[in-house]
Amino acid sequence: MKEVSKRLAFPKMEEEILEFWREENIFHKSIDQRPESKAFSFYDGPPFATGLPHYGHLLAGTIKDVIPRYKTMRGFRVERRFGWDTHGLPVEYEVEQALELNGHHEIETFGVENFNEECRSIVLRYTREWRETVERMARWVDFENDYKTMDVDFMESVWWVFKQLWDKGLIYEGVKVVPYSWRVSTPLSNFEANLNYKDIQDPSVTLRFKIKDQENFYFLAWTTTPWTLPSNMGLCAGPNLNYCKIRDKKNGDIYFLTKSRIETYFEEGSFELLNEMKGTELKGMTYEPLFDFAKNRVDTANTWAMQLDDYVSDDSGTGIVHLACFGEDDVRIFQRENIPIFDPVNEEGNFMDYMDFIAGMNIKDADKLIIQRLKEEQKMFLHETVQHSYPFCWRTDTPLIYKPISTWFVNVEKIKERMVAHNRTVHWVPGHIREGRFGKWLDNARDWAISRNRFWGTPLPVWKSEDGEVICIGSVEELQEKTGKKIEDIHKHFVDPLFIEQNGKTFKRVSEVLDCWFESGAMPYAQEHYPFENKERFESNFPADFICEGLDQTRGWFYTLAVLGSALFDTPAFKNCVVNGLILAEDGKKMSKRLKNYPDPNEMVNKYGADAIRLYMLNSPAVRGEDLRFSEKGLIETTRQQLLPLWNALTFLSTYANIDGWEPTTDNISVKKNNPMDRWIISRLQKLITEVKIEMDRYDLNRSVAPFVGFIDLLTNWYIRRSRRRFWKSGQEQDKNEAYATLYTVLFEFSKIIAPFIPYIADAIFHSLRQETDQQSVHLAIFPEEDSDKRDLELEKQMDLVLSTVTMGRALRAKHQLKIRQPLPKIFLVTHDPEAKSVLENLGDLISDELNVKDIVITPDDDELVNLSTKANFKTLGPKLGKKMKIVAKTVAELNLEEIRKLQSGGKITLIIEGDTLELSPEDVMLQRQEKKGLLVETDNRLTVALDTELSEDLIQEGFAREFVNKVQNMRKEMDLNVMDRINITYHASETLKTALVNFTDFVSTETLADKMKFKLTPEGYEWDLNGEPCMIHLSRNL
Repeated sequence: MKEVSKRLAFPKMEEEILEFWREENIFHKSIDQRPESKAFSFYDGPPFATGLPHYGHLLAGTIKDVIPRYKTMRGFRVERRFGWDTHGLPVEYEVEQALELNGHHEIETFGVENFNEECRSIVLRYTREWRETVERMARWVDFENDYKTMDVDFMESVWWVFKQLWDKGLIYEGVKVVPYSWRVSTPLSNFEANLNYKDIQDPSVTLRFKIKDQENFYFLAWTTTPWTLPSNMGLCAGPNLNYCKIRDKKNGDIYFLTKSRIETYFEEGSFELLNEMKGTELKGMTYEPLFDFAKNRVDTANTWAMQLDDYVSDDSGTGIVHLACFGEDDVRIFQRENIPIFDPVNEEGNFMDYMDFIAGMNIKDADKLIIQRLKEEQKMFLHETVQHSYPFCWRTDTPLIYKPISTWFVNVEKIKERMVAHNRTVHWVPGHIREGRFGKWLDNARDWAISRNRFWGTPLPVWKSEDGEVICIGSVEELQEKTGKKIEDIHKHFVDPLFIEQNGKTFKRVSEVLDCWFESGAMPYAQEHYPFENKERFESNFPADFICEGLDQTRGWFYTLAVLGSALFDTPAFKNCVVNGLILAEDGKKMSKRLKNYPDPNEMVNKYGADAIRLYMLNSPAVRGEDLRFSEKGLIETTRQQLLPLWNALTFLSTYANIDGWEPTTDNISVKKNNPMDRWIISRLQKLITEVKIEMDRYDLNRSVAPFVGFIDLLTNWYIRRSRRRFWKSGQEQDKNEAYATLYTVLFEFSKIIAPFIPYIADAIFHSLRQETDQQSVHLAIFPEEDSDKRDLELEKQMDLVLSTVTMGRALRAKHQLKIRQPLPKIFLVTHDPEAKSVLENLGDLISDELNVKDIVITPDDDELVNLSTKANFKTLGPKLGKKMKIVAKTVAELNLEEIRKLQSGGKITLIIEGDTLELSPEDVMLQRQEKKGLLVETDNRLTVALDTELSEDLIQEGFAREFVNKVQNMRKEMDLNVMDRINITYHASETLKTALVNFTDFVSTETLADKMKFKLTPEGYEWDLNGEPCMIHLSRNL
């Protein structure tokens, strides 16, 4: 067998494996060796390459790697193309900042062509870093055949998608109130507006709207957006709400507001109730505008009057809503009541020049001046501050507003029922996403605003004449035919100068570009340049078998895929979707570069390796759609508890196999396994294969990982621990060969099971164990199949009982700080189950060896463990006995063991109390158990375990000897001695310790391979503390 390094640095090992994969082209071999007829399709959501990958990318990327690796090992051909999202706000915003451009006007002055080419020049800035990180994290994906959303072929397919929607009547242009980012002067979709909510403080103002022709009569209305008040064109009440007319006793002013909100604004006794009415009675009442900016701009005939609508509630504010053009319901009411829209805010979020004292100001900056003016004019009733959740631009981190915009929409509501029906066929992990977060989002889906008033993106393929006639283009060839121009690029600065002459009219392209989310939603078609190329290939692999992204994409990429899949083909775009949670900083806060509240991902890879990061994330709530607080401690624990023990199991096998010259020949591997430990671990391996396959076929990574993590513990902390001496024996006896064959087989098959999850260590183990006839890499192998003939359910059940017993014994030792190296005289196992008793008798040696006890006592009762006593139950006896209760209580407390046992078994006993006969039943007494001195007791449903802790001098001395052996073994490791190297030991210790070591010299010498043990004061060596006794130990290799 190959020799395996005991001192392994996982990151270095991983880099060597990665280089092997590259040199031998293992990734592409894993695809080419699988038939095209058995394809498994996977879509990769494109990231932006303008920033570096973070832990969220590493998590999603790991999941995107695990499933394809697994499916490949199940015989599927899984092609994986990486993609880049190269258009949109992230790129434009970065270029704006770099060039110090501020808004549309300055970009147009700079030149759209120049600006777009600057965008093109930076979009792939970090592709090298991305590729290095992705590959270092062991993710296999095709970078050579990647797609980019800025490629002409990709953009042409996006045009085709748009044209298909156009032909189906699903595209329209309209004015709607939409989320709007004034920092980048463009509307956003509803799901984009939901990506970045923050808790902020805003002014909370309640205004006095003076009712016309009524002295000191006012409507009270509330808002948290004072900047919208100059655009006020009406008020609105709920028709069925109860309103009151009250007089303020302090100044005589009269106010209208809902009855339920009076106590919020007025103290008890400070007002007089004049009248109550329904909202319908307020309809049409007019008031004086707070500001008159609209008078010379729009027709105000129908403005500044009370309207009615059911959307008004009395949950907050005054029950009267101020109407302006910045709310969806507001504009709906305006359209219904023929009220004009007055929008004095320009595309960059600043007030127009005609807005007097706030002209040119940003809307949020203007809040203070507006509030100040309203106070000066005594129109302010109350000014407070409120903390609430508010949407911010997901790219620029500036507050969004809602603004009436002429934009292009996909009519989602027209296909919503089909989308909901398709979603019911999708397998979501976790399952609650389907009807929960995603399902509810679909139920409330609105039409999708897909156009952006920007520059770097796929242009809307719409040309319009002056009289409004429209031509929609669906391909580059079609545009070439209509313009007579050869077209190499279809970005904005290339197609905007192209005019279409048709029917005596000149058609000019509309100015907008498509939302980059529209492009990512179109990636299934556009990455294949469908339908212009790869038509059969695409149609045979759509919908995707699998996709994965974070929880936030339920309102992002998952949604856009669903919209376009339903719109184009009346089908879901994917069959299985794994949704991962968010990676947070250790303190539970969002990871922040500014706060530096998380470790650098590259540093963690270089320090612990990719497998540790992968396993830590996969064995966490993050793969169940929940949050993970990332901690370096988690990587340390994963390495210590899983990866190192697994590697040590391999080095253990390699070390002793090489000493004995054992090789994994067919004859050696196929020997019959007689030892129950061998048969048990092989049976558990079969169980593991089934468990992992079942859960992976369900795409449940968390439930796939947990079993093999548990198996590592069973293999290393039970099978190998309890089988070590079989390997240590001299010679080549049958039992030893069976142990070699078993451990080899388990590790070899286990490397295949873990290969999708921790691919580096899996391939390292596989390389160490593979024969010439085996595949070149574990990732070219087929996933194991369970061999039912090797499954022994009865043995598994028996060993579970043994393990449970050992676990309870370990817990008792740990709880009472009894080192496992300190032998104890006895363990009591109490069970009434004859079957359990038989198992414990047959496998008792495993228990005594593991728990380091000298003797096992198996008994059906706990007489030897506890002192039983009884106490009178006053609840049942008190009412019957009255004054005699005190005497009876004393008598009950003195019952003998025979009487107690009779009551325990459900019988009755008779007492004579002052000449009277008293019959006691089990419910009349309360049984009390007290552990006997020197015993520690632990109980579960089936078994009671007790440890006898009374130590004899001999046991104490043996404990010292075992501690001494442990320290010597540690020193052997530090000296990097071979396991067969003989040593000499020089030590100096107290008389107590010396006596123990003299008495146990043979034991120590055998365990440590010591030829000589000499008691001598030496300045060399290490000083140790052995159970409170100081000891100096020096080792020398015996040459």
